[in-house]
Amino acid sequence: QVHLVESGGGLVQAGGSLRLSCAASGDTFSMYNMGWFRQAPGKEREFVAAIKRSGGSTYYADSAKGRFTISRDNAKNTVYLQMNSLVPEDTAVYYCAGQNRVVVTAVPRDYAYWGQGTQVTVSS
Repeated sequence: QVHLVESGGGLVQAGGSLRLSCAASGDTFSMYNMGWFRQAPGKEREFVAAIKRSGGSTYYADSAKGRFTISRDNAKNTVYLQMNSLVPEDTAVYYCAGQNRVVVTAVPRDYAYWGQGTQVTVSS
């Protein structure tokens, strides 16, 4: 099992940037593909970005492409989400999640491990 703790959320004006971090402990971090998801009030949890266990491949939702960058440091057991050019529609609770699969997926139910979430609020 892996335990995940997110940090880095906050309030930012439209056009600003935030960097989310997710620190992992427990099992071997490099065994897990890692994803970032978000959930806005009244909406379903949605995929934002994912990175393969080796860090060699990354995947993004259309809404994140060109603005967000996912990365990981396996030596530090941490995955990051750099978010630039934020817009009010990015306001949500952001979750990191881990999956022990060969193929990276964008489906929340495929991820067995979740952090508690960090709030991101973008003001207009």
